[in-house]
Amino acid sequence: MSGPRVLVARLDDAGDVLLSGPAVRAVRARAGEVVFLAGPAGSAAAELLPGVDRVVEWRAPWILSEPPPVDGAAVDALVRQARGCDEALILTSFHQSALPLALLLRLAGVRRISAISEDYPGSLLDVRHRVDESLDVPEAERMLALARAAGFELPPGDDGKLAVRQPLPDISPEIGQMLAAGGVAGKGTYVVVHPGTSAPARTWPAERHRRTVRDLAHDGHRIVVTGKERDLTAFVAGDDAVDLGGRTSFAELAAVLERAGVLVAGNTGPAHLAAAVGTPVVSLFAPVVPAERWAPYGVPTVLLGDQDAPCRGSRARTCPVPGHPCLSQIASEQVVKAVRELTQ
Repeated sequence: MSGPRVLVARLDDAGDVLLSGPAVRAVRARAGEVVFLAGPAGSAAAELLPGVDRVVEWRAPWILSEPPPVDGAAVDALVRQARGCDEALILTSFHQSALPLALLLRLAGVRRISAISEDYPGSLLDVRHRVDESLDVPEAERMLALARAAGFELPPGDDGKLAVRQPLPDISPEIGQMLAAGGVAGKGTYVVVHPGTSAPARTWPAERHRRTVRDLAHDGHRIVVTGKERDLTAFVAGDDAVDLGGRTSFAELAAVLERAGVLVAGNTGPAHLAAAVGTPVVSLFAPVVPAERWAPYGVPTVLLGDQDAPCRGSRARTCPVPGHPCLSQIASEQVVKAVRELTQ
């Protein structure tokens, strides 16, 4: 192995992991090996990142929305897995602390650790990168800036956009047959609608999704509905779309999105996965977090939703405003119009 073994950590959701891709590629340009430390919701995304050699999954008690209890055996297991890493890059969102993980990595013997930290890190960090969070820099660029501060630059010719490993795995014969039966086998011949999100505050009503699928079909589009929630996807798809609810792995979802003409989705992991495979996005974006940071990065995007609604910047998981006005005011006709714009 030529070069250091570098651990890159991003411990939250799949979309966050995908947004770390440019930073990972910068690290890989100088590292002999890249070990990615991911949470349970992000490990499948980490497996798709170019430049990652090995993925370690760990449930961080200070990161997850449903955190596990602090467990000494689990902490010891992480320390053992991190031994042998020469450097670490701890990637966090603006509201997360890198210091608990930095402490554990010090115990593992990691000699050089870099992270963004407003809190005094003492001896826990070697590179303490400071960020003006009021600027709302796109999350992918924020993480890449940390990599640069730690001495890792993107290689020549790398455009800094999101990416996944190519070629993607083949989709299963079952999914292939369903797509073919729905007349959506060719690249760019269909629209994907992904109605689910990880937080209610980011969710457009199911009835609006159902109406949009019907209106898109009447507008001449073929539609594929994706997601984990089978009852939701079946309702949204009705008789007007191919329902892949609960049938795709994360890698298969990437392949389905890569072949699509456009994705309709909220602020959720698949929106970033679409960006990573170069597919345009109609983003139903609730302003509980800033769109400047978290909207799909590096692909044509139409952003819908009232970005000045009272919930703006609240980071709420459940909408704090009666009636959910930031998203509920989006009409199906707006989505159909946006799809037309992105598919012309």
